[in-house]
Amino acid sequence: MSDKTITRFAPSPTGWIHVGNLRTALMNYLIARKAGGEFILRIDDTDPNRSKEEYVDGIKRDLDWLGLHWDRVERQSLRLEKYHEAAKELREMGRFYEAFETPTELDLKRKKQLNMGKPPVYDRAALALSDAEKDALRAERGNGVWRFKLLQERIVWNDGILGDVSIDGASVSDPVLIRGDGQILYTLASVVDDTEMGVTHVVRGSDHVTNTGTQIQIMQALGGSVPAFAHHSLLTGPQGEALSKRLGTLALKDLREAGIAPQALLSLMSRLGSSDPVELRTEMSEFVEGFDISRFGSAPTKFDAEDLKPLTARYLQTLSLEDVAEDIRALGVPDVHAERFWSVTRENITTLHDLKGWWTMFSEGAEPAIDEEDREFIAQAMTMLPEGEFDDSTWANWTSAVKEATGRKGKGLFMPLRKALTGQAHGPDMSAVMPLLQVVKARA
Repeated sequence: MSDKTITRFAPSPTGWIHVGNLRTALMNYLIARKAGGEFILRIDDTDPNRSKEEYVDGIKRDLDWLGLHWDRVERQSLRLEKYHEAAKELREMGRFYEAFETPTELDLKRKKQLNMGKPPVYDRAALALSDAEKDALRAERGNGVWRFKLLQERIVWNDGILGDVSIDGASVSDPVLIRGDGQILYTLASVVDDTEMGVTHVVRGSDHVTNTGTQIQIMQALGGSVPAFAHHSLLTGPQGEALSKRLGTLALKDLREAGIAPQALLSLMSRLGSSDPVELRTEMSEFVEGFDISRFGSAPTKFDAEDLKPLTARYLQTLSLEDVAEDIRALGVPDVHAERFWSVTRENITTLHDLKGWWTMFSEGAEPAIDEEDREFIAQAMTMLPEGEFDDSTWANWTSAVKEATGRKGKGLFMPLRKALTGQAHGPDMSAVMPLLQVVKARA
């Protein structure tokens, strides 16, 4: 095994990557960066019918947005010859065999075994076929699938998250590595790639534990080194419900378009399911330095997209005008007002998308929120607004004059005036807001 730490993220370009995929990508990335190693983006595109180039581009765009920059890209579709060479090697050593059962036949076998109280494991009936029987089945049904013959012994490894894991090889079906149509499946392609690319650490979801057991045997059969495996818990919804049905709404591109800050997403996902508290981090070096795979647990982990909003809001509060100048200019805010606009709004937004509503209020006016008992008071107060442009002293001077004229004070004075001018009961300091109000006089 190489002294250099090498990890990989191997998504299939058959859809947009989501928060579950991100968890895997992030952990592998942080392990590589913390060790000064290499992070490979490996596109699992061996399925030509489902793989699409737009998804490859989307994967790269999402990782770039998050700052998870890869050291090199590999495409499994360009490495098919390597997989066929490995398959030939397995055949020659008697560990690879062709099987011809239909899905219906396999299902009947499983049901029969379950009824007998046995584990539903493939019975290896294909091993007893003669060459003539294979030829006859091939002529009748087409090519069969190719299965790897597992050694029926315990497969053990020390998992970076789960601890000591042991799987009985006799309790697992010999895995199909090549389909009848010739398509190389992930289990074989991944083993060949991990071995040849010198991958030292593999982090993936706990749904891969059994798969890892079979892959360890394939690696050993092919003479490769076994990486250090770690299996993270699967995400659930906030109530513990299965997340799989909601993943379509949790694609990274959708979170990005919703205005979620990448730093918020990384801050949550780098700690979620660990014994460490979630804290806002803004620099990649902080994520790398603070990452420890052993701090993560095996229990299902609750994910709530709503948790990303306060983190995004807190991140935005750390930004300077220079960081958001382009976004503010795009709204039509004159440069002369930009600094004041950002200082007024930065602590009153959840995402940058919220800036548009604030600028609309300042430039076009908001619908006044006036309670019936305050109507006469507001009408009188509006006649007392000073002429000319508003400045930092306008609010104090105006409310003092209104207080003097009406006798109102405290919340009974300030709240109705705020609601009349902004349509909101809460918000930024009105002294700072007043100079940005462009149409108050006209609306009054």
